[in-house]
Amino acid sequence: MSARPIPILMAEDDAMDRLLTEEALREGRLNNPLSFVEDGVQLMAYLRNQPPFEDAATYPEPGIILLDLNMPKKDGRTCLEEIQQDPALKHIPVVVMTTSTQEEEVFRSYDLGANSFICKPVDFDKLVSLMKTFNNYWFSIVELPREHK
Repeated sequence: MSARPIPILMAEDDAMDRLLTEEALREGRLNNPLSFVEDGVQLMAYLRNQPPFEDAATYPEPGIILLDLNMPKKDGRTCLEEIQQDPALKHIPVVVMTTSTQEEEVFRSYDLGANSFICKPVDFDKLVSLMKTFNNYWFSIVELPREHK
């Protein structure tokens, strides 16, 4: 595996969820670069290096995407479908991380190409534990594709 930390991109419209996830990752000792976008339009612009994300050094291709399903402008389901249909993006693992526990959402996410589906815990200690498990699985066990661009 590369010694360079794998960038994480989180698509999440809720500022508190972004803050708590960032803090949980820090508590879990995950040192990967973490970037945020607030809606699906920003997510797709980031992934395609479109304005205001055209500087690839500042906005590197993520090694993994944490995706909320319910975002403004363009929801996570639509983004997931676009990512899977784009040959330049479909290699990036997408982990759906949402508050929904509906079985229909789980099936639909996997049908659209999600690599994992995680229900966000509301308790911070459980979120820290989840992020430690996330870190171990995605960055110690799984072999992720190298940067594609």
